[in-house]
Amino acid sequence: MAAHPARTHDAHGGPPAWAAQPASTRTRPRTAGRLALGAFLAFAGISHLTTAREEFRAQVPTWVPLDPDTVVVASGVVEVALGAALIAVGGRHRAVVGWVVAAFFVAIFPGNISQLVTRTDAFGLDSDAARAVRLLFQPLLVVWALWSTGAWRAWREHRAKASAAR
Repeated sequence: MAAHPARTHDAHGGPPAWAAQPASTRTRPRTAGRLALGAFLAFAGISHLTTAREEFRAQVPTWVPLDPDTVVVASGVVEVALGAALIAVGGRHRAVVGWVVAAFFVAIFPGNISQLVTRTDAFGLDSDAARAVRLLFQPLLVVWALWSTGAWRAWREHRAKASAAR
């Protein structure tokens, strides 16, 4: 059975073939980057649940059909879990974690756009320029997640092998 990038498990319940971790992705810079991103996410998640909860509530777009506090708590729990996964998960599962973290950063991006459009002040972002600069960092977080886990490279190498086998 051929693995497909959209699949999250192979026929035996393990990670898909495209998630295989080539040895070259386990370098010190990647490991340091992955651990730093994991710590950042865990810290952000804990902040959602504690000291910065009010600031995060202010950032929930009005078009989200859920109670803002529920959104903040749920996203905080997800961030803690993703941070822990970045720190603890290894082997072939690491690339899957990278894709999930990248997808999370994409999923929360509309909230950052909403903060700019509605001119919502939070976390010292009290000008359109500051809020716009923040938007530039979200794609960097996606790249950071994919690079530090070797996810993008593993997927590219899998595609190259699949093309060569045809």
